[in-house]
Amino acid sequence: MSQEYVNQEYVNTDRPPAARAARIQRTTSESDVTVQVDLDGTGTGKISTGVPFYDHMLTALSRHSLIDITVHCEGDTHVDAHHSVEDVAIVLGQAIRKALGNKEGITRFGDAMVPLDEALAQAVVDVSGRPYCVHRGEPEGQQYVSIGGGRGVDGGVPYVGSLTRHVLETLAFHAHIALHMRVLAGRDPHHIVEAQFKALARALRMAVAPDPRVSGVPSTKGAL
Repeated sequence: MSQEYVNQEYVNTDRPPAARAARIQRTTSESDVTVQVDLDGTGTGKISTGVPFYDHMLTALSRHSLIDITVHCEGDTHVDAHHSVEDVAIVLGQAIRKALGNKEGITRFGDAMVPLDEALAQAVVDVSGRPYCVHRGEPEGQQYVSIGGGRGVDGGVPYVGSLTRHVLETLAFHAHIALHMRVLAGRDPHHIVEAQFKALARALRMAVAPDPRVSGVPSTKGAL
């Protein structure tokens, strides 16, 4: 198979890439991350971050957005999950931004309200080219909880609740989208996080979808 790297982007020269797809690799002293996305996929997620709960959340993001997402990360999880979680969010945002191209013909705006048992989250997305994130409503103490994993066991490192806001902010910044996320209800820390990822997925699904009635870029400025 013929392969080459161009500006951190992996190119498989045996097969032309999908029209709205991208693959990006980013390597630092803390992690080596490769992400591939196809905005016109079927929701197939192949996720390996070294943080099992984060894998679960990104798999849900893929499934419910219908964006095919492949993630491979080798990071310094012997320190904690932070670097790997953040760096994956950086590269995922970059890949989504690249796959969107000039944004011609997209719906642009998306919103969703998603329950998970007692938890309820609302996400609103604007593929605006202007990065912004508003995150509110998580119950007091959510940022301190540890979900999944376990040091020194096969379960991997735990995911800390404070990472959710950080993931959303990082993803929005690097994808160049505006994202508003609200947690409207919830008690179980797992459900609170998962409802947010699923709400984001459904909002992204709507926002990046082609609108056959739109000619050109959906902005009066003519660019996003």
